[in-house]
Amino acid sequence: MRVVRAAISKRSAAAEADGGRTPVVVRLLVLATFVVILNETIMINAIPRLMESMHVTERSAQWVSTAFMLTMAAVIPVTGWFLQRVTTRRAYALAMGTFLAGTLLSAVAPAFAVLLAGRIVQAAGTAVMMPLLMTTLMTVVPAEHRGKVMGQVTLAMSVAPALGPTVSGVILQVGSWRLLFVAVLPIAAAVTVFGLRRLEDVGEREVSSIDWFSVGVAALGFGGLVYGLSLIGESDRRTLGIGMAAGGIAAIAVFAFRQLKLQRFGTPLMDLRTLRYGAFTRSLAVMAIGFLAMMGSMILLPLYLQNVRGLSPLETGLLVMPGGLGMGLLGPSVGRAFDRFGSRRLVLPGSAGVMVALAGYTQISMTMPYWQILGLHVLLMVSLAATFTPVFTLGMGALPPHLYSHGSSILGTLQQVAAALGTALVVTLMSARATGLVDHGVAALPAQVSGMKLAFGAAAVLAALMTALAATLPRRIEAPADDHGAPADGHGSPRGGHGAPEDAGVPAGAGGEAEAAVAERVGV
Repeated sequence: MRVVRAAISKRSAAAEADGGRTPVVVRLLVLATFVVILNETIMINAIPRLMESMHVTERSAQWVSTAFMLTMAAVIPVTGWFLQRVTTRRAYALAMGTFLAGTLLSAVAPAFAVLLAGRIVQAAGTAVMMPLLMTTLMTVVPAEHRGKVMGQVTLAMSVAPALGPTVSGVILQVGSWRLLFVAVLPIAAAVTVFGLRRLEDVGEREVSSIDWFSVGVAALGFGGLVYGLSLIGESDRRTLGIGMAAGGIAAIAVFAFRQLKLQRFGTPLMDLRTLRYGAFTRSLAVMAIGFLAMMGSMILLPLYLQNVRGLSPLETGLLVMPGGLGMGLLGPSVGRAFDRFGSRRLVLPGSAGVMVALAGYTQISMTMPYWQILGLHVLLMVSLAATFTPVFTLGMGALPPHLYSHGSSILGTLQQVAAALGTALVVTLMSARATGLVDHGVAALPAQVSGMKLAFGAAAVLAALMTALAATLPRRIEAPADDHGAPADGHGSPRGGHGAPEDAGVPAGAGGEAEAAVAERVGV
C-alpha cells in the first residue's frame, strides 16, 4: 500500500509540474532550505559582539562559523545513503527538528562551548536539507520544467548565504548576537509545522546497510580538508593548515577507493559512478569555481568596506544587499530561459560576467566610488545566477534516477570544499602581499588594498577557467540510462513507465486507470 501511495504521490507532483506550477513539496523544501542555509553566514558580522559577550579571542569566536562549515562537510557525504533509506517526510522532520534544537541551544547558550555545540547541531540539520531538496526536485519535476524550478532553488543555495551578513547586520543594530537565533527560531518552527502538514512522500525507499568505516573516513577527509583550508589563511597556523589539508586529501583518497570497492561488493556511502557522466563532472567543476569566486568576494568585500573604508556592519550589509536580491529575483527567469534555450546562452555570458566583475575589483582603491563597488557586485551576483541555475539543472539531469541522491550529496560536499578553498585562497594571497609590502615600509591600509587586488586578480583568472569549462557543456542533456540501460524519460523514470514500481502491479506504460485499479485491489 505504501509503495502504491508513493507512486500516486509522485504522479500527482509530476502532473502539477507539467501544468506549469512548482510542486508543493518543492516549494516547501525551498523555503525550509533557505531558512537553514541562511545561518551558515549569519554569524560573520557578530564576531566582535561575541568576543565581548563571551570573553573569547577572535580566533575562538571564528569557530562559530568554522564549526558549522566543518559539520556540513562531514555530514553531507552520508546524505546520499540516508535519503535512500527514509521517506521524504521523515527526512524533513529529522532535519528541521535537529536544526530547531541547535537554534534553541545557541540562543540560550550560557557559555561559548554550548554555543559551539548548538552551531554543530544546527549544521547537522542543515546538511540534510539541500540534498533532500535536490533529490526531490529531480524526482518529481519533468525535465522540460526543471530549469524554472531550479531557478527557485538558487534562492536557497546561493542567495541565502549571500544575504546572511546583511540580515545579521540589520539584527545586530537592534540587539545582541542572541537575537540572530531568536529571530530565526519562530520562522523555522512555523516552516517545520506547515511543511509536515502539507508534505507528501515522493520516490521510493531502498533498504541497505551502512559502511561505518566509510562514514569515519569521510568525516576525517572532508572535515580535515575544510579545516586545513580554513587555517591556511592564518599566517601563524599556515603550516598546520597545510598538514591538515594534506591529511584530509589522503583520507579522501582512502574513502574513494573504499567506495569503488563497495560499488562492486556492497552499498557505497557515496556512489562515485556519478562521475562517469561527463556533463555532471564538468558541471561540478564550473559550480565549484563559481562558489569559490562568490565566497571569496564575500570575505574580501566586507574586509575592504569595513577595514579600509570604515563602514559599519549594517552599512556594509546594505551595500551588498542589492546584489543578493538581484541574484534571487533573477533565478526563476534564468530557469525559464534555460527551459527554452538550453544552457550555453546563459552559462557562457554568466561566467564571462563573473570574470569581468572580479577583474573590475582589481581596480579597487582607497577612494573607489561606492556606486562602482555596488555595480560590480550586482554584476557578479547576477552573473552567478545566470550560471548556477543552468549548471545545477544540467549536471543533475545528466544522472539516472537511482543516482540523484548521491549526485546531490557530492554537489553539497563540493560546495563546502569550494567555499573553504575560496576563503583560504583570497585570505592567504591578501595577507602574503600585505605583509610583504609592510615589511618594505608601505603603510598598512594601502598594503591591504594591494593584497585585495592580488586576491581578486587570482579569482578573475579562475573565472576565466570557468568560462572555458562552460564552453564544453552541452546545450541540453539527453535522457540518461537507467540500471538496465534503458533511456529515462523527462520524469526521471525508465521510458515507458511513470515511476510506479514493478512490484506494485502497475504495468509499464499504464496510465492513471491502471494505478487506480491497483490501489483498489490492495485496499488503498
